[in-house]
Amino acid sequence: MNATETIALRGSLLINIRRSGVLIDCWRDDNMIMVGARTALAQLIAGDGAGKTINRIGVGTNGSGPTPDDTDLTAPFIKNLQGHSYPGPGRVQFDWRLETTEANGKVIREFGLIAADSTLFARKTRAPIEKADDISLDGTWTIIF
Repeated sequence: MNATETIALRGSLLINIRRSGVLIDCWRDDNMIMVGARTALAQLIAGDGAGKTINRIGVGTNGSGPTPDDTDLTAPFIKNLQGHSYPGPGRVQFDWRLETTEANGKVIREFGLIAADSTLFARKTRAPIEKADDISLDGTWTIIF
């Protein structure tokens, strides 16, 4: 790498939508990394990273496209991630699941990766998902360095 090359931070969100356990839709798209994420990463590598680990996913109702300065989700439902893995060099993949008993009645339009200190790391919007008690969601969110 020479002085003019940069490392781009980006992400990809995969969502599986299931009705009564049967896959009815699979959707994947790139996401936006927030300014707060870049600050969190800078603090992390400097040793000031308390609370900067990504440990939750949130869903919300705001369908407006993401902007780098977004700091939270609208009317969020937030839960812990299922786990994480490292699928390749410079990649971390977060596994998540929203059960049939969670966020029912919510019209989900946005997704967010959230750090322990509530920093919104990444955000993605999509067409609405009307969450009902026969709908579950699962997927992965991969951050690529």
